[in-house]
Amino acid sequence: MAEPAPKPATCAPTKCSTCPIKNSCSTASKGGQSDPDILQIREKMSTIKHKIIVLSGKGGVGKSTVAAQLAITLAARGKEVGIMDVDICGPSIPRMLGCEGEDVHTAGEELIPVYVKDNLAVISIGFMLQNKDDAVIWRGPRKNSLIKSFLNEVKWDNLDFLIVDTPPGTSDEHISLVQYLSESQPDGAVIVTTPQEVALMDVRKEINFCHKTSLPIIGVIENMSYFECPCCHTQMPMFEASTGGALKMCTDMNVPLLGIIPMDPRIASACDNGKSIIETTEGSVAAQKLNEIVDELLRKAELNIEKQASQQAPASADTQQKESKSADAGSS
Repeated sequence: MAEPAPKPATCAPTKCSTCPIKNSCSTASKGGQSDPDILQIREKMSTIKHKIIVLSGKGGVGKSTVAAQLAITLAARGKEVGIMDVDICGPSIPRMLGCEGEDVHTAGEELIPVYVKDNLAVISIGFMLQNKDDAVIWRGPRKNSLIKSFLNEVKWDNLDFLIVDTPPGTSDEHISLVQYLSESQPDGAVIVTTPQEVALMDVRKEINFCHKTSLPIIGVIENMSYFECPCCHTQMPMFEASTGGALKMCTDMNVPLLGIIPMDPRIASACDNGKSIIETTEGSVAAQKLNEIVDELLRKAELNIEKQASQQAPASADTQQKESKSADAGSS
């Protein structure tokens, strides 16, 4: 059975009869009415200021490393942060945050995430496996059901940021996320790549996925961009950027380059031990670059709040005008 296609931002119920995806679209199947699950998720997500989806086209580019370190660094800046691990077949976030072996508890119908710190919470299927080496052998519907549960049932409280770590590619998990968050105003996607063409060719597909599903792109991060010798500080490329790397790709496709992170063996060590690379490699180029990326992420987050406020202001004025006209009509 085909999964429902994500509803584009321009989807209008009046166009359902001629829409090419009308048989799989949740809007059409409900006669133009919004999916109640999506409305519940919107309500649940309303207490979260910023929702960021971390994507990668290719596996092995350090997407989960970036997601974990963004969450840790934002929390270190005093933000209330949650990280949702929907890399269902390869949940590495518990290890990277040093909370493997913890249990997810329930309170009524809500799931209580695992707290790494007072202001850093995590949810992952990794907490639910009987053995951490168990394979998760699920088809799409079970994955989608878990993602919906994570979005609709986890008790996040009031968060500044929710970071969502996804698997590589553009499959069930990504389609479900975009669909379920379609009315929750996600800030957008951070896309992680490495410089070589074999990674970039899949990232271009990821960018096109974002365009087709109306998911904004916050920016691209080029990870493992180069290695800097700790002795002479010479920068050496680890992967040949035969087509110009992430910078040229971003220029060609008109998407922002959020930043670059060099290769540093201490990053892998920090992730294996659930540590912050800002703390374990203090003063390093990698720590500096990560801080710069978080600075830019915070700047863009503030701009997004301003944008949403400006969009809501005319709608609010229209509502007040309609209410005023109704009141005048009633008095007459």
